[in-house]
Amino acid sequence: VQLQASGGGLVQPGGSLRLSCAASGIIFSINAMSWYRQAPGKQRELVAFITSGRTTKYADSVKGRFTISRDNVKKTVYLQMNSLKPEDTAVYYCNTGGVAGITPGDYWGQGTLVTVSS
Repeated sequence: VQLQASGGGLVQPGGSLRLSCAASGIIFSINAMSWYRQAPGKQRELVAFITSGRTTKYADSVKGRFTISRDNVKKTVYLQMNSLKPEDTAVYYCNTGGVAGITPGDYWGQGTLVTVSS
C-alpha cells in the first residue's frame, strides 16, 4: 500500500490550499480515508475522515473551514483548506486501514508540510 500526499506549502493567514493523497495497492473505494496533522511539539491529531459511503467528520477546530472529499476513479482523497490560520501549521498525513475516527490504520502517507504565516 502506498499513499502519496502533496499540495502543502506556505500560505498567508486567510488563504487556501488543497491537499491530495493518491493511493495504490488497496481497493480504494471500500476504504475510509483520513487526514491527520502534527504540529511542532504536539501529538498527531485527526483532522477529518471520509467513509466509503462518503460520510464525513471533522475536528472541531477545522469545521466550516476544511472539506474532505474523495475521487474513487482517481483513487485520491482531498482536503480543501480555507480560511487558514497560523495554528493550522503542521505536517499533514493521509491515513487508511483503521477504524475511521477511532483508531488510525497502519498505512500512512509521507506527510506534506503546511505553513500558515504572513
